[in-house]
Amino acid sequence: VQLQASGGGLVQTGGSLSLSCAVSGRFSGTYMGWFRQAPGKEREFVAAIRWNGGFTYYADTVKGRFTISRNNAKTLVSLQMNGLKPEDTATYYCASTNGIQSSLSDPRMYKSWGQGTLVTVSS
Repeated sequence: VQLQASGGGLVQTGGSLSLSCAVSGRFSGTYMGWFRQAPGKEREFVAAIRWNGGFTYYADTVKGRFTISRNNAKTLVSLQMNGLKPEDTATYYCASTNGIQSSLSDPRMYKSWGQGTLVTVSS
């Protein structure tokens, strides 16, 4: 499977951005996730969605502001980000995993990663 993230950019505090992760090739994962990494910090879980639908999971830091979704053709996973804050500034990555639900926030459980897309939120 190949994952291609896009949609990053510069936005003011309180603004919105929508990130996309294009999925191509043979997808065998169970969940898709979004992570982010700010300079000098560890990679941080943002959100995950079950590939066959019916389940989403969010980090407490983004719950209520971010929404993860997947299109019906199963070719795109999106992350709608509203109410952006300067602390949301990071490079965002999409990834896939066959891991179990209780481990979705652990980046070590994800085997395929897209390249990052930079989100910068100005104050």
